Amino acid sequence: MDVFTMSKRGLNPNRSSSHSRPSRPPVVGLHVRGAAPRFAAAALASILPLLAPLPSRGQSSAPQAAAPAEPGFPISDPVVVSKCSSCHVPDGKGDLDRISWIRTTPEGWEEAIKRMVRLNGVALTPDEARHIVQSLSNSNGLSPEEARPVEYYAEHRIQDETFPNPDVRHACASCHAIARPLSWRRAPGDWLLLENSHIAWFPSIEMTAFQLPFRMREADQAAGTAAPAPVDVAIRYIQKSTPLHSPSWSAWQASMTEPKLEGRWLVTGEQPGKGKFFGEMTVAAGAQGDLFTTRTSLRFVSGAGQDFAAQGESIVYTGFQWRGRATALHPGSGPNAGSALREVMLVSRDQSRMQGRWFWGAYQEFGMDVKLRRSSDGPTVLGTDIYALKAGSSGDKITIYGDRLPAKVGVSDISLGSGVKVDAVASSSPGKIAVTVEVAADATPGMRTVSVDGVAAPEAFAVYRRVDFLKVTPVTSIAHLGGEPHAKGYAQFEAIGYSFGPDGKPNTADDIDLGPMPADWKLQEFIASYGDDDIRFVGSIDPKTGLFTPASDGPDPQRRSMRNNYGDVWAVATVNPGGGAPPISAKSYLIVSVPQYVRYDQPETEQ
Repeated sequence: MDVFTMSKRGLNPNRSSSHSRPSRPPVVGLHVRGAAPRFAAAALASILPLLAPLPSRGQSSAPQAAAPAEPGFPISDPVVVSKCSSCHVPDGKGDLDRISWIRTTPEGWEEAIKRMVRLNGVALTPDEARHIVQSLSNSNGLSPEEARPVEYYAEHRIQDETFPNPDVRHACASCHAIARPLSWRRAPGDWLLLENSHIAWFPSIEMTAFQLPFRMREADQAAGTAAPAPVDVAIRYIQKSTPLHSPSWSAWQASMTEPKLEGRWLVTGEQPGKGKFFGEMTVAAGAQGDLFTTRTSLRFVSGAGQDFAAQGESIVYTGFQWRGRATALHPGSGPNAGSALREVMLVSRDQSRMQGRWFWGAYQEFGMDVKLRRSSDGPTVLGTDIYALKAGSSGDKITIYGDRLPAKVGVSDISLGSGVKVDAVASSSPGKIAVTVEVAADATPGMRTVSVDGVAAPEAFAVYRRVDFLKVTPVTSIAHLGGEPHAKGYAQFEAIGYSFGPDGKPNTADDIDLGPMPADWKLQEFIASYGDDDIRFVGSIDPKTGLFTPASDGPDPQRRSMRNNYGDVWAVATVNPGGGAPPISAKSYLIVSVPQYVRYDQPETEQ
């Protein structure tokens, strides 16, 4: 049995941003790893009575679990039926209890299978487990329209989430991202069973997240009212937001086809801290119709020594969800080198494009945002090596990247948008064209389309008059202390420049994104108490790259107020925009937490 683990509540990197030190008591979780099936079965049997629907709280009108009133999705795969039907009883119509009334992502089905192995002693070979995940993802998955809003959860992307009201945030996001439940589709009563299983495994959650604070409940009783508990509000919201049956899933079931992705793909993207890259991926068919092998080569535009090459394998679930693993052939050095990476992408309906994130690191904190398109027989313009040009500048050099570009091009063959003149073509090849440009002083600020011989790439760079403000991304981040045996979790920051749009206001829809800007970085104390000294102990930030390296996990005898190095600070960027303008600064809130002692996505179950 593993040890108890304690952590600050609300420190999930995918949760909504909060610039205050969490004040709720820590979560205490008990985790069983490697226990014998007999012990796991006995533990499950001891809590089964708790999984029955609880009586409603006060005057709450939350519906109770009951037999599903809506039809389920029949399960016909012989392996799924063979391995699951001993507990999930068939009903004679092809439906399996619980399973036929659930839809989720490949990650959701993988998590469910791991839970069945750990708790119920289900015996599966790796091939059987992979087959079940694939089969259920195809028959009981999500449509592209349903998967896209929560894809950031599978991508392990830091995201400031939005919530319909504080009750939903309190009930769900105290422990995990709201995308976690929104990645599932269940019969209404099944959500109540999930609530009760939470209470069975984590009893403290009833008073810390699911119910109203004690003083508020006392006030309600004194006033003769009874506000619904946050968990009841959250369940109603989730039930309404995630219907089991939807028009988009029905339409996708009818139109889903086997993925045909073999061939050469053109890759564009960005890696925080390193900038833009261009390259290609060759996709070859695997042993089955939805299995593929890949070879990838990328070149960063920031300078020599930034090339990246990898080979890997992937599978496409539900006809559009690419999940791959790749090994870098020469990843470089440092914590963000990325020797082994995972690929999470969505394939377009016409199977001509893919988009997503490739990531690595102990906490998946490093990654590349990627876009892929099929190569064609004709020329393709992918983009430029720059993010923005200033109005009134001259002599700027730009490299236009593409595929099968004309070997010989003249100034008249290239268009960089209004107010931007191509003075000369320095060099040209099928993969890139180097030009020298001049930007008119009165050029209208905004994004520009690059065109070569009539083939265009929209929004390839921006024209601006001044840098009006900065944003440090991510706005809220988390890093993890580490050492032996727990790896450190790093944080990579970028300073993104912006110019006001026509409305002359910041943080509005017409702001002009000028891309990452060179910045000077430092840490600043986030003052939460008298004598706060987190900045001395949490770690350090590279003054030029914005990479935060956390300190070692404690205990630290030099720290008198506490015996560990965790804390919260600001990551501050200062940019000198030039032209006599004063420096501009912005900051991001950084939580430096203890290691993640318990991993729910356990690597030993993937062997």
